[in-house]
Amino acid sequence: MKIVIDAFGGDHAPEEIVKGAITSVNLLDDVEIILVGIEDKIKEILKDYGYAGDKITILNATEVISNDEAPTVAIRQKKDSSIVVGFDYLKNNDDVVGLISAGSTGAVLTAATLRLGRIKGVLRPAIAPELPNLMGSKTLLIDCGANVDAKPEYLVQFAIMGTEYMKAMHGIKEPRVALVNVGTEDHKGNEFTHEVFAKLKELKNINFVGNMEARDALSGKYDVIVCDGFTGNVLLKSAEGGVDALNQIMKEEILKAGLKGKLGYLLLKKALKNVKSRINYTTVGAAFLGVQKLVIKSHGSSKAETIYSCVLQLRNLHNANMINNLVKNLEETVDASSV
Repeated sequence: MKIVIDAFGGDHAPEEIVKGAITSVNLLDDVEIILVGIEDKIKEILKDYGYAGDKITILNATEVISNDEAPTVAIRQKKDSSIVVGFDYLKNNDDVVGLISAGSTGAVLTAATLRLGRIKGVLRPAIAPELPNLMGSKTLLIDCGANVDAKPEYLVQFAIMGTEYMKAMHGIKEPRVALVNVGTEDHKGNEFTHEVFAKLKELKNINFVGNMEARDALSGKYDVIVCDGFTGNVLLKSAEGGVDALNQIMKEEILKAGLKGKLGYLLLKKALKNVKSRINYTTVGAAFLGVQKLVIKSHGSSKAETIYSCVLQLRNLHNANMINNLVKNLEETVDASSV
């Protein structure tokens, strides 16, 4: 399968992105990579790392969209940017299955919607990151920022998208879907969540288990948590901030404890490393669901290991036929609602 990677997106581009591409083609026999960006710089990095194979090709793009630019304006004005060129190539080549970028989130989502296009019947695409949970598995949050002003119908489709993602990515037969709310009781919430709750309860093709409170997002009790983009973004940033704060507190306490703290750290080093690995929220990318091909938004701080993980993620989704299954599920939902 062929995968496009934006070589100039992210804090550590292009070197770490190119390294991730090299790792991917070296370890995966069925993957080819198209790196998009300034050709001369990409060639130089490939040469520096001794790659001379034929599973990485370069698509030249002379411009880069930064995080500071207005996404819609940048997409329209910078037609030779790595993001725009990459999405145009993805759209126009049937043998290319998806795209990965660690660049501007807004630009990636805008380009995916405007240049690639939505799946027929999808009201609004949604961005869905995986969160680590206490059970050692993953929980999908959808939406986390693409739709800050949402309608109940959007969240119904988010639940279907999230369900198909977790089936494809993690092999969960009946993912447990919950609605983010201010309480778990059926009557809790505002007019908006009441309407969403009723619609989700009627759906026959998802396993809706009811409301959940934000404090249980990482509990592992749920596989898919559904909300509007405003609520989801606040929840996500709060969870990330909590994880970062915990890491910082642990470091400070170890240093404050002096020699005893350092000895304790040495004894607990392996356990602490495992903790860090379990709560690391940058190991995979966020899927942009509802567009016509697979799009993975990698974390802005992505290094080579994360890019490789995103390639695996996209590869798994493609092999599980997620896009076609999602189209079928959405069609069945529309047909059922019209009866």
